[in-house]
Amino acid sequence: MSFISSLKLSNFRCYDSARLDDLSSGLIVLSGANGAGKTNVLEAVSLLSPGRGLRTARTSDIQKNDEGVNNWAVAASVQGVGGETRIGTGVEGQSDKRLVRINGVNAKGQNALADYLACIWLTPQMDRLFMESSRERRRFLDRMVFAFYPGHSGRVTRYENAMGQRSRLLKEGRADPAWLDGLEAQMAETGVSIAAARLDFTARLQRACEKEDHAHFPLARIRAGGTIEELLTSAPALEVEDMFKYQLKQTRPTDAITGGAATGPHKGDLIVHMAEKQMPADQCSTGEQKALLIGMVLAHARLIGAERGAPPILLLDEVAAHLDEGRRGALYEILQELGGQVWLTGTEESLFRAIQGKAQFFKVAEAAIIPLS
Repeated sequence: MSFISSLKLSNFRCYDSARLDDLSSGLIVLSGANGAGKTNVLEAVSLLSPGRGLRTARTSDIQKNDEGVNNWAVAASVQGVGGETRIGTGVEGQSDKRLVRINGVNAKGQNALADYLACIWLTPQMDRLFMESSRERRRFLDRMVFAFYPGHSGRVTRYENAMGQRSRLLKEGRADPAWLDGLEAQMAETGVSIAAARLDFTARLQRACEKEDHAHFPLARIRAGGTIEELLTSAPALEVEDMFKYQLKQTRPTDAITGGAATGPHKGDLIVHMAEKQMPADQCSTGEQKALLIGMVLAHARLIGAERGAPPILLLDEVAAHLDEGRRGALYEILQELGGQVWLTGTEESLFRAIQGKAQFFKVAEAAIIPLS
């Protein structure tokens, strides 16, 4: 677990080339007008951890120009216990496949990045998380689990691939029953592992939330919802696997028409209540929802720090803009207490007056990043 001491962008979003050197291990503030490129920098940092980054963008969408050649790249020097490591990611030529390099050597895949950085983030698009569909909350939950258990992403991918193959075979109507049995066995085994990881993580996150100061960010009651998740609370994993396989076999005719599967971890949800009011999060005010979400993200950062011995990198995009002065000040105090590298963006430098002298400031304007302190 480390911090980024330098960052370089090439042909990335609005940047032909940009470089940030001598970065602090603490708070880093990027201020500038909307559309100046602040979020693009956070996205670049997020791509230095496994996954598709904070925008979940296709690699082709990241390219600066539209000349039919992909050559964007993000590179960083990372300082950790073992000294400096150079990590990078990007694409080359016509391929959309992201490459990852560690000290100049191609890695086998993105999961290699997890050995050096963990990133968690909060963006304005997430403000409506509790009002959105269960799909968005499920993705949010799985990203949190992934940051804590890097192997979780691979299980989700294997499950989705098996479900997609099963759907195609059922739609064609000529599937070998033995082949379907094999795919459904894989779905059951992997799906139960996914649900079990969600249950374990949400229990840990709940305990972390309860340790937080709730004066400004209210206590959230959290649980992983879904049929498989609920079965696991009352039956052994192997028994749930058998029940899931039986259910998949029984619903083949229906699933052939509707696609996917009638039940499974792909139908799961993240259930959140505001403890003080005993109220579902989607019925809370906009401000309360924002405060709940920030509290959960901060608890998540503490949880990772406790597990791995150092906090993750936090990427907080426009988080301070809609907080009152009391909550904003409390947030800055908590971020400093966490002790990790935190990247914050805002349209007005005045939003960060409370951390003047305690943070490193950059001005972002017209795809240029100018150090201010």
